[in-house]
Amino acid sequence: MFLRYITLTDHPELRDRAAAWFNSKWHVPVEAYLECMDACLDGSTPYDWFLCLHGERIVGGLGVIENDFHDRKDLAPNVCAVYTEEEYRGRGVAGELLGLAVRTLRERGVSPLYLLTDHTGFYERYGWEFFCFALGDGEETPSRLYIHG
Repeated sequence: MFLRYITLTDHPELRDRAAAWFNSKWHVPVEAYLECMDACLDGSTPYDWFLCLHGERIVGGLGVIENDFHDRKDLAPNVCAVYTEEEYRGRGVAGELLGLAVRTLRERGVSPLYLLTDHTGFYERYGWEFFCFALGDGEETPSRLYIHG
């Protein structure tokens, strides 16, 4: 069985499952995910959510939202909630999802994208460049903010 990469706007039937999956990884309330997902599904935002499926199982995902809980509200939109199930790591899942997000949003006239992370070295592999530091909501130490044009 192969891995399939999709957008939520092409598969709105996965909305509830995707929101529950992201909640199980990041512990952000399901309602917050549903609100962002509904905005892309009803066309009120050009942003989207991106999933990797193995059969019917969600094994990776990320979203694009206005702001990923940091103090640089002027730097938008943001990739958020990047996650790959442990047994699927090292297979390029995150890279494929990031590439799909960049291409899809660029086709919709949205570029650049930003991404807040504490990782160093990972996102650079996929064309992301360090842009500046930003302070995450409730954090005391700044995190790295990347850009992909």
